[in-house]
Amino acid sequence: MKVLNFYFDYVSNNAYLAWTQLRKMSDEYQVQFNPVPVLFAGLLNAHGNVGPAEIPTKRAWMLKNILRKSAALGVPMNPPIHHPFNPLLALRVSSLDIESAERWNLIDALFKAVWVDQQHVSDEGVVIELVNKVGLDGQQLIAQAQLDIAKNRLKEQTETAIAKGVFGIPSILLDDEVFFGFDDFYFLQNALKGEDPLDQQMLSKWSLNNLTPSSQRSRS
Repeated sequence: MKVLNFYFDYVSNNAYLAWTQLRKMSDEYQVQFNPVPVLFAGLLNAHGNVGPAEIPTKRAWMLKNILRKSAALGVPMNPPIHHPFNPLLALRVSSLDIESAERWNLIDALFKAVWVDQQHVSDEGVVIELVNKVGLDGQQLIAQAQLDIAKNRLKEQTETAIAKGVFGIPSILLDDEVFFGFDDFYFLQNALKGEDPLDQQMLSKWSLNNLTPSSQRSRS
């Protein structure tokens, strides 16, 4: 069974929507998804980018877009109690060495805490309670998440994602190609079925190496 990495951060509403569809996709296309927590802010900094919520007009568009998608999918969604928020604790806990099924349940609980139940996962007490609810030791995992080894693991996961070409979340890698955002799932599914409409010969004509600019945008 093919294993695909799913790169995510809890700050992303599109990552939450994508997460809710992974089990269905896994069954339908006989693939296994490996959830990989990464720090979205780290991706933005590495690529000199800003988050969509930092552009007011894009934020207004995205709100309607995400609510349309959640309604179409029948996925519950509520506005988070804080946004943006610091996701480091939740990401580090999710990166610990935990049995696969339990880790999946923990990530699911953390996503729902943010985007359904309006809980603040930057709060240590909230995360401890969520960890306990999925049958793990909250105090123990929080203590482990504070160690340098846990902090370094999240940093390494983010740096590895950047090296593989990941620039935003959610992202899934299929044969070293990045499929970015929940909206790209349509094309990911086509690729998994062997029905990718991308014409590789046409793509080669669009290579930046073959395009010569006649002007450049001023950055002053």
